[in-house]
Amino acid sequence: MSQNHKDLLGLGRLEYLQALVTEFQVTESSEAKEQVLANLANFAYDPKNYEYLRQLKVLDLFLDMLSEDNETLVEFALGGLCNLCLDKINKDYILEADGVAAVVGSLSSSNEETVMSAVTTLMYLTTPQSRQQITALPVVECMLRFSLSANRRLRNLATIFLEDYCTPHQVEAAKALTEHTALGIPLPKD
Repeated sequence: MSQNHKDLLGLGRLEYLQALVTEFQVTESSEAKEQVLANLANFAYDPKNYEYLRQLKVLDLFLDMLSEDNETLVEFALGGLCNLCLDKINKDYILEADGVAAVVGSLSSSNEETVMSAVTTLMYLTTPQSRQQITALPVVECMLRFSLSANRRLRNLATIFLEDYCTPHQVEAAKALTEHTALGIPLPKD
């Protein structure tokens, strides 16, 4: 166990999370950034941490990481957002920060886990106000494509999205459009 890790064990919850955020900000190592972001995403799973994560602006950190070139950072950031958006305050914050657009952009990832988290996050972020953006034609087209995936998990998740979040009219409109166009969003690699 490293001295840095030993030092962190004696801290309270907020201080520990602050130390992780600081480590993420100051480290030059992409491997260390990935590890810290994975830890933050795991802490985002526990509702006891929501207030601390908001206070430390971790939601902004996760949202910012969605535009990174490092696929691992994007995967962990999206996993963290997916964990956090079940809370109404966090959901509202993500929606106000135009998080839907960033999450939709992650649907084109070649990383299967990133795509799974993106689809799940979109479902969790759906509200009467966000439904139109989340079920826009390009997203429904993408879900139709994912519903044909050889990956059973992705296929099932996309099918749930189409059946539970889209109207039959939206699905039919997307099907009609896909018959006449080539889709530009590739399926993730298995």
